[in-house]
Amino acid sequence: MKTSIPRALTVALLLTAAGLQAEPARAEEKNPDVARLSQRLRTLDANADTAGAAAYERLQARQSVDALAAAKGKARNMALQIAELRVQTAEIAARNDVARREVDRLERTRSDLLVEASRQDAARARQEAERLRIQAQIQAEEAMRLREQADQEAAARQQAETALDDVAGSQAAKLKAARQRQAELARRQAELLGTGKDKPEEARAKP
Repeated sequence: MKTSIPRALTVALLLTAAGLQAEPARAEEKNPDVARLSQRLRTLDANADTAGAAAYERLQARQSVDALAAAKGKARNMALQIAELRVQTAEIAARNDVARREVDRLERTRSDLLVEASRQDAARARQEAERLRIQAQIQAEEAMRLREQADQEAAARQQAETALDDVAGSQAAKLKAARQRQAELARRQAELLGTGKDKPEEARAKP
């Protein structure tokens, strides 16, 4: 069961909230130091880089500026020093956070570049290895081709030498046979000539 809030109480709460929001503006109008320090904090909030940085330090700085706005008399000097210090601390912490984020970003970029460089080096190494493999394969194929060519040439020379030997042997045999026939003819011719000379002598020897 919901508890209803009296209308008068609601209006009072809204008015109180509005008064709290208007309080810093009135304080800035009355106190130039409050206006100056508040503006420095607003600058941090408006900057996209520092808007989310050093949240705790900025909260402390706002509380110190609020305390300065409420300070009276002698306490005001101490409150001003504390507010100045807290605002300066918030600014430094915000810049440090921004610088730290930038360092982290640069470190991530560096790591990414190193990974990419390693990947490219590995790719180049693989390409070089593949090139050397193909080159070695081409050289091996060329050496095999040259060996086969040399074997074929050697076989052709052997066949040519064998053919020449066969031709030379055949010619020598033919020459030998021709010489034998020539010698046989010469012998027969000599026999015939010798037989012809003997017959007249025999005829003269008869009475």
